[in-house]
Amino acid sequence: MTMRNQIGWVSRWGGGVSVVAIALGTWLTPVWAGDPFRSQNPRDISDTTEAAFEAFFRVGNYPLAAQQVDQALSEANVDPILYAMRASLLYLEDPDNLPSEFQDYATLTLERAEALVPDDPLRGNLYLAVGHFFEGAYVLKTEGVVRGVPTALSKLQQVFRHLDRAAEVNPEDPELNIIKGYMDLMLAANLPFSNPERPIERLEDYAAPEYLAKRGLAVGFRDLNRFDEAMTAVNRSLELTPENPEVMYLKAQIYVDRGDRASSLPWFDRALAMQEQLPSDLVRQIQRERDQAQRRVDAEQASNR
Repeated sequence: MTMRNQIGWVSRWGGGVSVVAIALGTWLTPVWAGDPFRSQNPRDISDTTEAAFEAFFRVGNYPLAAQQVDQALSEANVDPILYAMRASLLYLEDPDNLPSEFQDYATLTLERAEALVPDDPLRGNLYLAVGHFFEGAYVLKTEGVVRGVPTALSKLQQVFRHLDRAAEVNPEDPELNIIKGYMDLMLAANLPFSNPERPIERLEDYAAPEYLAKRGLAVGFRDLNRFDEAMTAVNRSLELTPENPEVMYLKAQIYVDRGDRASSLPWFDRALAMQEQLPSDLVRQIQRERDQAQRRVDAEQASNR
Protein backbone atom coordinates (compact mmCIF):
# COMPACT_ATOMS: atom_id res chain seq x y z
CA MET A 1 0.00 0.00 0.00
CA THR A 2 1.39 3.41 -0.92
CA MET A 3 1.81 6.20 1.65
CA ARG A 4 -0.98 8.17 -0.05
CA ASN A 5 -3.35 5.24 0.23
CA GLN A 6 -2.32 4.67 3.86
CA ILE A 7 -3.17 8.26 4.77
CA GLY A 8 -6.49 8.02 2.94
CA TRP A 9 -7.32 4.84 4.80
CA VAL A 10 -6.28 6.36 8.12
CA SER A 11 -8.66 9.27 7.57
CA ARG A 12 -11.54 6.74 7.47
CA TRP A 13 -10.21 4.73 10.40
CA GLY A 14 -12.81 5.82 12.95
CA GLY A 15 -15.69 4.44 10.93
CA GLY A 16 -13.71 1.28 10.44
CA VAL A 17 -13.96 0.43 14.13
CA SER A 18 -17.67 -0.26 13.74
CA VAL A 19 -16.87 -2.42 10.72
CA VAL A 20 -14.38 -4.46 12.72
CA ALA A 21 -16.89 -4.64 15.57
CA ILE A 22 -19.37 -6.28 13.22
CA ALA A 23 -16.73 -8.63 11.87
CA LEU A 24 -15.67 -9.69 15.35
CA GLY A 25 -19.11 -10.88 16.37
CA THR A 26 -19.70 -13.70 14.00
CA TRP A 27 -22.23 -16.13 15.44
CA LEU A 28 -25.07 -18.23 14.13
CA THR A 29 -24.91 -21.86 15.19
CA PRO A 30 -21.83 -23.05 17.08
CA VAL A 31 -19.87 -25.66 15.17
CA TRP A 32 -17.95 -27.03 18.12
CA ALA A 33 -17.46 -25.82 21.69
CA GLY A 34 -18.53 -22.33 20.75
CA ASP A 35 -16.42 -21.87 17.60
CA PRO A 36 -18.63 -20.05 15.06
CA PHE A 37 -16.02 -20.04 12.33
CA ARG A 38 -14.62 -23.50 11.75
CA SER A 39 -15.88 -26.99 11.07
CA GLN A 40 -12.26 -28.20 11.09
CA ASN A 41 -9.69 -27.48 13.83
CA PRO A 42 -12.26 -25.66 16.01
CA ARG A 43 -11.20 -23.52 18.96
CA ASP A 44 -12.86 -23.90 22.35
CA ILE A 45 -14.87 -20.83 23.41
CA SER A 46 -16.89 -20.70 26.63
CA ASP A 47 -20.67 -20.80 26.84
CA THR A 48 -20.77 -17.29 28.35
CA THR A 49 -18.71 -15.98 25.45
CA GLU A 50 -21.11 -17.68 23.06
CA ALA A 51 -24.06 -16.01 24.79
CA ALA A 52 -22.38 -12.61 24.51
CA PHE A 53 -21.78 -13.13 20.80
CA GLU A 54 -25.38 -14.16 20.27
CA ALA A 55 -26.73 -11.02 21.94
CA PHE A 56 -24.21 -8.67 20.34
CA PHE A 57 -24.18 -9.74 16.73
CA ARG A 58 -26.82 -12.26 15.85
CA VAL A 59 -29.66 -10.59 17.75
CA GLY A 60 -28.25 -7.04 17.89
CA ASN A 61 -29.13 -6.48 21.57
CA TYR A 62 -26.37 -4.24 22.89
CA PRO A 63 -27.44 -3.79 26.55
CA LEU A 64 -27.74 -7.56 26.96
CA ALA A 65 -24.45 -8.04 25.13
CA ALA A 66 -22.63 -5.64 27.47
CA GLN A 67 -23.96 -7.54 30.48
CA GLN A 68 -22.92 -10.89 29.07
CA VAL A 69 -19.51 -9.68 27.88
CA ASP A 70 -18.78 -8.43 31.40
CA GLN A 71 -19.83 -11.79 32.80
CA ALA A 72 -17.57 -13.63 30.36
CA LEU A 73 -14.65 -11.32 31.22
CA SER A 74 -14.76 -12.59 34.80
CA GLU A 75 -13.71 -16.06 33.64
CA ALA A 76 -10.19 -17.43 33.53
CA ASN A 77 -8.38 -17.64 30.18
CA VAL A 78 -10.36 -14.85 28.53
CA ASP A 79 -10.32 -15.03 24.74
CA PRO A 80 -8.94 -11.84 23.12
CA ILE A 81 -12.14 -11.44 21.13
CA LEU A 82 -13.95 -10.55 24.38
CA TYR A 83 -11.66 -7.60 25.07
CA ALA A 84 -12.14 -6.51 21.46
CA MET A 85 -15.90 -6.78 21.87
CA ARG A 86 -15.80 -4.66 25.03
CA ALA A 87 -13.80 -2.00 23.20
CA SER A 88 -16.32 -2.14 20.35
CA LEU A 89 -19.22 -1.60 22.73
CA LEU A 90 -17.52 1.49 24.16
CA TYR A 91 -16.92 2.84 20.65
CA LEU A 92 -20.50 2.30 19.58
CA GLU A 93 -21.85 4.06 22.68
CA ASP A 94 -20.21 7.37 21.69
CA PRO A 95 -17.66 7.23 18.86
CA ASP A 96 -16.80 10.93 19.13
CA ASN A 97 -15.94 10.84 22.84
CA LEU A 98 -13.99 7.67 23.51
CA PRO A 99 -13.21 7.04 27.17
CA SER A 100 -9.78 5.92 28.32
CA GLU A 101 -11.27 2.48 28.93
CA PHE A 102 -11.34 1.99 25.16
CA GLN A 103 -7.55 2.22 25.12
CA ASP A 104 -7.39 -0.12 28.13
CA TYR A 105 -9.38 -2.81 26.34
CA ALA A 106 -7.34 -2.36 23.16
CA THR A 107 -4.21 -2.98 25.25
CA LEU A 108 -5.76 -6.02 26.91
CA THR A 109 -6.62 -7.36 23.45
CA LEU A 110 -2.96 -7.03 22.50
CA GLU A 111 -1.72 -8.65 25.71
CA ARG A 112 -4.05 -11.64 25.47
CA ALA A 113 -3.34 -12.03 21.76
CA GLU A 114 0.41 -12.00 22.42
CA ALA A 115 -0.03 -14.74 25.01
CA LEU A 116 -2.04 -16.77 22.47
CA VAL A 117 0.59 -16.65 19.71
CA PRO A 118 2.71 -19.65 20.89
CA ASP A 119 -0.32 -21.98 21.01
CA ASP A 120 -2.39 -20.48 18.17
CA PRO A 121 -0.28 -18.22 15.94
CA LEU A 122 -3.17 -17.59 13.53
CA ARG A 123 -5.63 -16.24 16.09
CA GLY A 124 -2.88 -14.63 18.15
CA ASN A 125 -1.66 -12.60 15.19
CA LEU A 126 -5.21 -11.88 14.05
CA TYR A 127 -6.09 -10.23 17.37
CA LEU A 128 -2.75 -8.48 17.56
CA ALA A 129 -3.88 -6.84 14.30
CA VAL A 130 -7.25 -5.98 15.84
CA GLY A 131 -5.64 -4.56 18.98
CA HIS A 132 -3.30 -2.32 16.97
CA PHE A 133 -6.26 -1.24 14.83
CA PHE A 134 -8.16 -0.13 17.93
CA GLU A 135 -5.13 1.67 19.37
CA GLY A 136 -4.74 3.57 16.11
CA ALA A 137 -8.43 4.49 16.18
CA TYR A 138 -8.08 5.80 19.72
CA VAL A 139 -5.17 8.04 18.75
CA LEU A 140 -7.09 9.49 15.81
CA LYS A 141 -10.20 10.10 17.88
CA THR A 142 -8.40 11.71 20.83
CA GLU A 143 -5.59 13.58 19.05
CA GLY A 144 -7.22 14.35 15.70
CA VAL A 145 -6.14 13.33 12.21
CA VAL A 146 -3.30 15.85 11.84
CA ARG A 147 -1.55 15.03 15.11
CA GLY A 148 -2.52 11.38 15.12
CA VAL A 149 -1.51 10.36 11.59
CA PRO A 150 2.15 9.42 12.33
CA THR A 151 1.17 7.10 15.17
CA ALA A 152 -1.82 5.77 13.27
CA LEU A 153 0.34 4.97 10.22
CA SER A 154 2.72 3.04 12.44
CA LYS A 155 -0.23 1.13 13.88
CA LEU A 156 -1.59 0.50 10.39
CA GLN A 157 1.69 -1.08 9.34
CA GLN A 158 1.49 -3.39 12.35
CA VAL A 159 -2.12 -4.29 11.51
CA PHE A 160 -1.14 -5.51 8.06
CA ARG A 161 2.05 -7.18 9.35
CA HIS A 162 0.08 -9.33 11.78
CA LEU A 163 -2.65 -10.08 9.26
CA ASP A 164 0.05 -11.32 6.89
CA ARG A 165 1.50 -13.52 9.63
CA ALA A 166 -1.93 -14.98 10.34
CA ALA A 167 -2.40 -15.65 6.62
CA GLU A 168 0.92 -17.51 6.51
CA VAL A 169 -0.61 -20.08 8.88
CA ASN A 170 -3.79 -20.59 6.85
CA PRO A 171 -4.89 -18.07 4.19
CA GLU A 172 -8.30 -19.74 3.91
CA ASP A 173 -9.17 -19.60 7.62
CA PRO A 174 -12.79 -18.37 7.99
CA GLU A 175 -12.14 -16.10 11.00
CA LEU A 176 -9.19 -14.44 9.29
CA ASN A 177 -11.19 -13.93 6.11
CA ILE A 178 -14.26 -12.45 7.80
CA ILE A 179 -12.15 -9.77 9.52
CA LYS A 180 -9.66 -9.17 6.72
CA GLY A 181 -12.46 -9.27 4.15
CA TYR A 182 -14.33 -6.49 5.95
CA MET A 183 -11.18 -4.39 6.31
CA ASP A 184 -10.08 -4.82 2.72
CA LEU A 185 -13.54 -4.18 1.29
CA MET A 186 -13.79 -0.97 3.32
CA LEU A 187 -10.45 0.07 1.83
CA ALA A 188 -11.49 -0.86 -1.72
CA ALA A 189 -14.79 0.98 -1.44
CA ASN A 190 -13.24 4.21 -0.17
CA LEU A 191 -9.93 4.60 -1.97
CA PRO A 192 -9.48 5.23 -5.71
CA PHE A 193 -7.81 2.57 -7.83
CA SER A 194 -8.34 -0.13 -5.20
CA ASN A 195 -9.52 -3.49 -6.47
CA PRO A 196 -12.60 -4.78 -4.59
CA GLU A 197 -12.68 -8.21 -6.21
CA ARG A 198 -10.21 -9.87 -3.84
CA PRO A 199 -12.06 -8.92 -0.61
CA ILE A 200 -15.35 -9.85 -2.27
CA GLU A 201 -13.86 -13.26 -3.04
CA ARG A 202 -12.69 -13.59 0.56
CA LEU A 203 -16.18 -12.97 1.91
CA GLU A 204 -17.94 -15.12 -0.69
CA ASP A 205 -15.61 -18.12 -0.67
CA TYR A 206 -13.77 -18.34 2.65
CA ALA A 207 -15.52 -16.31 5.37
CA ALA A 208 -17.98 -17.79 7.84
CA PRO A 209 -20.71 -17.76 9.01
CA GLU A 210 -22.74 -16.92 5.94
CA TYR A 211 -25.02 -14.31 7.51
CA LEU A 212 -22.09 -12.10 8.48
CA ALA A 213 -20.29 -12.57 5.18
CA LYS A 214 -23.46 -11.52 3.34
CA ARG A 215 -23.80 -8.49 5.60
CA GLY A 216 -20.24 -7.44 4.79
CA LEU A 217 -20.86 -7.92 1.10
CA ALA A 218 -24.02 -5.80 1.34
CA VAL A 219 -22.04 -2.95 2.92
CA GLY A 220 -19.29 -3.23 0.33
CA PHE A 221 -21.59 -3.45 -2.67
CA ARG A 222 -23.58 -0.49 -1.33
CA ASP A 223 -20.43 1.63 -1.06
CA LEU A 224 -19.38 0.55 -4.56
CA ASN A 225 -22.82 1.59 -5.92
CA ARG A 226 -23.58 -2.01 -6.91
CA PHE A 227 -27.05 -1.82 -5.46
CA ASP A 228 -28.67 -4.93 -6.95
CA GLU A 229 -25.87 -7.08 -5.52
CA ALA A 230 -26.09 -5.21 -2.21
CA MET A 231 -29.82 -5.91 -1.99
CA THR A 232 -29.35 -9.60 -2.77
CA ALA A 233 -26.72 -9.87 -0.05
CA VAL A 234 -28.68 -7.99 2.63
CA ASN A 235 -31.82 -10.03 1.88
CA ARG A 236 -29.88 -13.22 2.48
CA SER A 237 -28.47 -11.82 5.73
CA LEU A 238 -32.00 -10.96 6.81
CA GLU A 239 -33.18 -14.48 6.05
CA LEU A 240 -30.53 -15.77 8.46
CA THR A 241 -30.91 -13.05 11.14
CA PRO A 242 -34.48 -11.77 10.69
CA GLU A 243 -34.66 -9.95 14.04
CA ASN A 244 -31.44 -7.93 13.80
CA PRO A 245 -32.30 -4.19 13.68
CA GLU A 246 -28.92 -3.23 12.20
CA VAL A 247 -29.50 -5.42 9.17
CA MET A 248 -32.93 -3.79 8.75
CA TYR A 249 -31.21 -0.40 8.90
CA LEU A 250 -28.68 -1.53 6.31
CA LYS A 251 -31.50 -2.54 3.94
CA ALA A 252 -33.06 0.92 4.42
CA GLN A 253 -29.74 2.55 3.51
CA ILE A 254 -29.44 0.50 0.34
CA TYR A 255 -32.92 1.59 -0.75
CA VAL A 256 -31.97 5.23 -0.11
CA ASP A 257 -28.69 4.98 -1.99
CA ARG A 258 -30.34 3.50 -5.05
CA GLY A 259 -32.97 6.26 -5.02
CA ASP A 260 -36.00 4.39 -3.69
CA ARG A 261 -36.57 6.37 -0.50
CA ALA A 262 -40.24 5.44 -0.18
CA SER A 263 -39.29 1.76 0.14
CA SER A 264 -36.65 2.63 2.75
CA LEU A 265 -39.13 4.07 5.27
CA PRO A 266 -40.67 0.80 6.52
CA TRP A 267 -37.17 -0.61 7.11
CA PHE A 268 -36.05 2.45 9.04
CA ASP A 269 -39.23 2.11 11.09
CA ARG A 270 -38.63 -1.57 11.79
CA ALA A 271 -35.13 -0.80 13.05
CA LEU A 272 -36.36 2.11 15.19
CA ALA A 273 -39.09 -0.07 16.69
CA MET A 274 -36.25 -2.07 18.29
CA GLN A 275 -34.25 0.95 19.41
CA GLU A 276 -34.02 -0.22 23.02
CA GLN A 277 -31.55 -2.81 21.77
CA LEU A 278 -29.27 -0.26 20.08
CA PRO A 279 -26.72 2.35 21.26
CA SER A 280 -28.31 5.80 21.56
CA ASP A 281 -25.87 7.34 19.08
CA LEU A 282 -26.87 4.78 16.47
CA VAL A 283 -30.57 5.35 17.16
CA ARG A 284 -30.12 9.08 16.58
CA GLN A 285 -28.30 8.35 13.32
CA ILE A 286 -31.06 6.04 12.09
CA GLN A 287 -33.69 8.64 13.00
CA ARG A 288 -31.80 11.40 11.15
CA GLU A 289 -31.53 9.29 8.01
CA ARG A 290 -35.16 8.29 8.26
CA ASP A 291 -36.23 11.95 8.59
CA GLN A 292 -34.12 12.94 5.60
CA ALA A 293 -35.67 10.18 3.51
CA GLN A 294 -39.17 11.22 4.59
CA ARG A 295 -38.54 14.84 3.60
CA ARG A 296 -37.37 13.78 0.15
CA VAL A 297 -40.39 11.51 -0.29
CA ASP A 298 -42.73 14.32 0.76
CA ALA A 299 -41.04 16.77 -1.62
CA GLU A 300 -41.28 14.32 -4.54
CA GLN A 301 -44.96 13.68 -3.85
CA ALA A 302 -45.66 17.40 -3.63
CA SER A 303 -43.94 18.08 -6.94
CA ASN A 304 -46.01 15.38 -8.64
CA ARG A 305 -49.37 16.85 -7.59
